[in-house]
Parts: sequence; structure tokens; C-alpha cells
Amino acid sequence: MKKVEISRSMIGILYMQVCAERGATDEEILTMCNIQNPSGTSLGWVKVIREADEHYPDAHLPVVCDDYQNRIHYLVTC
Repeated sequence: MKKVEISRSMIGILYMQVCAERGATDEEILTMCNIQNPSGTSLGWVKVIREADEHYPDAHLPVVCDDYQNRIHYLVTC
């Protein structure tokens, strides 16, 4: 299994979900997302949502993968 795997290529029009090893960096996640599943926007996938903030107060936060306890599911946004 790759360090970062796309688990859902599209969630609504602004998000996708990845399953990544614990410790995967935002750069590693975003690079894989932009190579494997380009967003179609001029900036591409730009943010891994790791915590709620003023821009994404209601975003789903990371969760442990049900199948692989050493992996985390993250939402990525464009």
C-alpha cells in the first residue's frame, strides 16, 4: 500500500478523502492528490484539513482508518 491512497476521489465539489500513513506530511498528501486526481481548479488541491479553523469550522476532522489502525483518513480541499 502506498503512503497516501485516494479513498474517495470526490466529496461534494470541494473535497476528496485520502487514507494516509500516520506521519504523512501535507506536502506528501497534496502532491499525491494533485498527481492522481487533479481538482480542475487553477490552484489544485491546496489544504489538508487536520483541524477545524475559521475557514473550515464544520469540516470533518481526521479519523483513524477502520481497516488499518496505523492510517488516518483526511479531507483535502481545493
